[in-house]
Amino acid sequence: MAGNMLSLQLADFGADVVKIEPPEGDPLRDWKDDGHSLFWKTYGRNKRSVMLNLRQAAAMDALWRLVDTADVFIENFRPGTLENMGLAPEKLLERNPDLIVVRISGFGQTGPYSQLPGFGTIVEAMSGFADRTGFPDREPVLPPLALADMIAGIYGASATMMALYARQAGRARGQVIDLSLLEPMFSVLGPEAAIHAVTGKIKQRVGSASNTASPRNVYQCADEKYLALSGSTPAVARRIFEVIGRSDMNEDPRFATNSDRVKNRGLVDAAIGTWFSTRSSEEALSTMRAAGATVGPVYNIADAMADQHFRDREIIVDAEDDGFGTLPMHDIVPRLSGTPGIWRRQAPGLGEHTAEILREAGIDPRTLEAP
Repeated sequence: MAGNMLSLQLADFGADVVKIEPPEGDPLRDWKDDGHSLFWKTYGRNKRSVMLNLRQAAAMDALWRLVDTADVFIENFRPGTLENMGLAPEKLLERNPDLIVVRISGFGQTGPYSQLPGFGTIVEAMSGFADRTGFPDREPVLPPLALADMIAGIYGASATMMALYARQAGRARGQVIDLSLLEPMFSVLGPEAAIHAVTGKIKQRVGSASNTASPRNVYQCADEKYLALSGSTPAVARRIFEVIGRSDMNEDPRFATNSDRVKNRGLVDAAIGTWFSTRSSEEALSTMRAAGATVGPVYNIADAMADQHFRDREIIVDAEDDGFGTLPMHDIVPRLSGTPGIWRRQAPGLGEHTAEILREAGIDPRTLEAP
């Protein structure tokens, strides 16, 4: 997922991303829902597919010809695999000194864990992220999606553009980017290493609450729907207490500062939760918003797709698709005023562009046909 996410970011803004796939296809094609490869349709968009069996000499020669004119080479193997294929970074850079080689792995190219398989699940656990997610009396919770891969992919797209800019500015030629899943995921924890070093404390799981701000939680309304509320600034916290009819809390030293409210988080949540529990989600939402509180509904995907803001902003767009006519997916992110992202093509079929791309490289596609 990390390599596909990284290359999606580049493809969405105009890069000609050529996806080299083995005869069985990218594994993402097998992530299916009711038999449909919807992950591939989303993360394969705006790319071209070349099918090469790199165990064949002619296919390997074709790959080298593609390397000759490439700006970026992205690989997502376990460290050492690329070297075993005869594609070590030093050989790639010898062939094309201006090439940016992006190496994605679970734990990085060096270190004791470099040779371990590193799917996002393991990284989400070992980074400390899962230990911070969930409720204190329950097991740690892993995210139900490829979060580590998504974060690494975004970091990787940024690093790739930094390397390309350095090349353009004459500060470097080609270089190697060592991108692990672990380090971007660890960065999400922010200052927790510093907090532990200074205080000796390990932050504990608090469910949907926060170790650093209060009020902050999800609260169930009378219609059993949930709203998320955050009052991390003093002014907003005061407004929330006034709305729920507890102005006395603004004068209570137990709730005077954010740190005080965090220490007494249980009392804060009890007071706010009681107010929400006697009102419908629509009434609670409108009342809180009118008071300037930071509040929003907890959506599922159907709620998001039906929301007017999502429609007006085109956060979700209907992309052309041969199989479905159109298929909803997230729009290109972020929005650039001068050089916006470009919708060019739907996710390719396996090897759909093989002949086209080989001809562009001056290779006769027939030379790769099996005897």
